[in-house]
Amino acid sequence: MAWTEAKQIAEAILDGFGRHYRLFREITGKARERFEGADWPAVQAAARERISYYDERVGETVALLRREFHLRDPTDILWRRVKIEYMRLLPLHHQPELAETYYNSVFCRLFDRRYYNNSYIFVWPMISTEHLEAEIPIFRPYYPARDGFARVIARILGDMGFQLPFRNRRHDIRCLMRAVRDRFPRRRALHQNFQLAVLSEPFYRNKAAYIIGKAINGADQIPFAIPILNDEGHEGAPGGLYVDTLLSGGDEISDVFSFSRAYFMVDTEVPAAVVDFLRPLMPHKGKAELYTAIGLQKFGKAEFYRDFLKHLRYSADDFVVAPGIRGMVMCVFTLPSFPFVFKVIKDRFPPPKEMTRETVKEKYQLVKLHDRVGRMADSWEYSHVAFPRHRFSSALVEMLETDCAKSLESDGDQLIIKHLYIERRMSPLNLYLHTADDEDIRHAIGEYGDAIKQLAAANIFPGDFLFKNFGVTRQGRVVFYDYDELCYLTECHFREIPPAPYPEMEMAEEVWYSAGPNDVFPEEFETFLLTDPRIRKVFRELHKELFDPAWWRARQEHIRAGHLEDVFPYPEERRFGCPDRVMRDGNDG
Repeated sequence: MAWTEAKQIAEAILDGFGRHYRLFREITGKARERFEGADWPAVQAAARERISYYDERVGETVALLRREFHLRDPTDILWRRVKIEYMRLLPLHHQPELAETYYNSVFCRLFDRRYYNNSYIFVWPMISTEHLEAEIPIFRPYYPARDGFARVIARILGDMGFQLPFRNRRHDIRCLMRAVRDRFPRRRALHQNFQLAVLSEPFYRNKAAYIIGKAINGADQIPFAIPILNDEGHEGAPGGLYVDTLLSGGDEISDVFSFSRAYFMVDTEVPAAVVDFLRPLMPHKGKAELYTAIGLQKFGKAEFYRDFLKHLRYSADDFVVAPGIRGMVMCVFTLPSFPFVFKVIKDRFPPPKEMTRETVKEKYQLVKLHDRVGRMADSWEYSHVAFPRHRFSSALVEMLETDCAKSLESDGDQLIIKHLYIERRMSPLNLYLHTADDEDIRHAIGEYGDAIKQLAAANIFPGDFLFKNFGVTRQGRVVFYDYDELCYLTECHFREIPPAPYPEMEMAEEVWYSAGPNDVFPEEFETFLLTDPRIRKVFRELHKELFDPAWWRARQEHIRAGHLEDVFPYPEERRFGCPDRVMRDGNDG
């Protein structure tokens, strides 16, 4: 009887996962329809809705188990049998790694953290995904040396399954041919079996679709991406698709898949096969980041934790307080040998901060659900994470016990942090600028201003523009990562500073004008931010419009009118910019 019940529970959990993945694929599979219909509000709504699917299905499965079964304590032999029965269901499954994670989520929702070990959940995966293949191959091979580059490019565009026609396919092919000649080896250097391997399904995000592939030239693999945009049509001109550029090389592709961008919509029966295709193309990104990039962030989170456990086993350095100015809301620490930071909400926030712990969590959830336009760091949120206490520096322990005591719990030689966020480590912009030369300052301030403008285009106002709240990535991109003051741009009231009643008041310590809770005075930015003359000069040259309240109000009106502005994950100069096209281009964030 116990084995029968265990089998029924295992099947119920897997049925819950099956429902989740069916719904996940259903909303993902409609991405082409939304893209070709230029239904950008629906694109954004679907991206937000899909993120919530996982937790909703886990909640439904937990409720069903509690209703239909007599769930004993996990130390009962029943739960070990449930895990065995669940494993028996997975060998022929096409998403076994995701199904294992779903099992973990259900179990952890039911029981206390002291049972979160490999005896009860899949801390380590049991089913290999290395040789998993979809019934329909995930990529198509093309042979330019045999069939000719122009013919192959035309075939690739045709094989993507777009129903909306290209505005000028011949012109797009010519643009791609010119880019291929610039980017890829000359014909005499091509291997006799030179091949283009192209994923069968486009990757959709915001106002763009990406064709993802790799050029295989002997032992070399050169990744590439072809962004496809929807011209939408206006002033009586018909709409249609067009090729915006050709991206190639690991750095350009990695930026498209950046942790600071929204998740892709790509329909796949076997996600492990897609990730295995992508991994050699972006060697700096692990499986966790790639699964997250295609919208499977819960498995990405599980895979990241496994990587973290392995790293702890094979490293000896201590966790330390993260470099930089300490924040008023978060305690931040890092492991120098591990490229991530750990953020814990403080117990109390000193004035002038007026918010609650729940407000901070809401801000992070807003970032998760919102289009990050390449300028806000995504994070993984964890509960009840066990750390080896002896690996914490004394300064870090003192900081956590002073500022985050309510989030800490001791369990033998382990320190349990009840709630934290984990993000990619970046160089704080204030520290970067402190040691930068004139050329680096110009680049960083250009990026900093662009980040503010692109966030504004996405209806995000950072709130606190201090350099310490922004980081510089490995590729020199400036990204915002401190969210406690963040709000929607349309919630702000941008005002001019009124004239002083008396000239003497301009020299007083206190301002002569009052400010409401949502009032923003852009003219103040220069006074508070640009104290270094070198930085002030560059900022005025590149971004002086950010001091103008009218510029901000114009952005608000643009958003309220329903216009989704263009923010590209590649430099403007890389775009083909074909002259016979109505230039109302789509975008990506």
